[in-house]
Amino acid sequence: MRRYLALVVACLACLAAGCSSGSKPAQPGAGAAAKGGTASARRLIFLTNGDDPFWDACNAGLQEGAKQYDIAAKGLTVVMEKNNGTAQGQIEKLRQFASQSDIAGVAISVIQADNVAIIEEMKNLAAKGVKVITVDSDVDRARFRDARPYYIGTDNIVGGRLLGAAAAKILASKNVTSGGYVQFAGFTDVDNARQRMDGFKEAVGTAYTELDRMPDQMEGAKARDNVRTALVNHPDLVALVGIWAYDAPAIAEVVKERDVRAKTAVVTFDAQAVALEHMADGLIDAMVVQNPFEMGGQTVRLLVALIENDAKVLADMFPKKDAENGDIYTTGLRLVVPDENSPVKADEMPKDIPHERRTLNEFREWLKRYNLSSS
Repeated sequence: MRRYLALVVACLACLAAGCSSGSKPAQPGAGAAAKGGTASARRLIFLTNGDDPFWDACNAGLQEGAKQYDIAAKGLTVVMEKNNGTAQGQIEKLRQFASQSDIAGVAISVIQADNVAIIEEMKNLAAKGVKVITVDSDVDRARFRDARPYYIGTDNIVGGRLLGAAAAKILASKNVTSGGYVQFAGFTDVDNARQRMDGFKEAVGTAYTELDRMPDQMEGAKARDNVRTALVNHPDLVALVGIWAYDAPAIAEVVKERDVRAKTAVVTFDAQAVALEHMADGLIDAMVVQNPFEMGGQTVRLLVALIENDAKVLADMFPKKDAENGDIYTTGLRLVVPDENSPVKADEMPKDIPHERRTLNEFREWLKRYNLSSS
């Protein structure tokens, strides 16, 4: 009996100590990760401002970047988290990230450039050692530039100028030398929207008057209602300007519904699949298209460089880091026009606005190359 009891006690002690027959205790994170899995992988998270097909192209770029920079071998994985279109949603997401120890980097498209609570949560993450950057929509740079080291995306004021210059050419081709226009966006106080609208106003010229900037809180039905309201309030409008991706189809559908296409120029940002169809049907005159696919790829590249303190990559991406706006990496612009009879000619656009002009078919070929339906 004594020998039996001793054996039992020894077995219990061995179990309590985590003994195993002929092997060492398992190390945290071993197992799936050691076999090439991602059980212990740290996450890179891309937090959007809302849900839109625009982000599908960005996510494709994230996944392509993950392959190109072989982040699995570095113990990393990348995922996209889509916000619900509210500032509070981003605040709650950022707080959630701060409580999770497996997050190595966060890229955020800031929904309100001067929202102090969002800024504070970004800084809290950085204080915990998480690398934080902005993509697509930045913080208010005059007040909160220190909330992130770098921004990746469109130079939005330049994008607005490009759209304004295109609109001026389109209106001139219609012999419209003056008149009013309205600009539409999800929120008029978001960094990217504000800069695009300011750039458009600057480039379209003083002969044309901005009558309103109408926010829709990222609601498609509200976006269409805003267009209807603008047409009622300003029956002599000469142009409708869509600033966020879903504004393009909203404008095109209402213009067709109200039969005002003949007297109204329609110029927009971004290229939803349905908006491309509207351009093919003659309902949109020009689109300034960003490159969310490239934004995604460069996001992975930058976050990995920050995590690894890779000075060579940082110097390559930001060669003038200490100069004015040297913390901004721009991903390029395309000006997309209908296949035939566009008055917007490549050699007649301002030379100081860098961009590529593409016809609708040319742009669709580019999308097809990357298995994308929108951008």
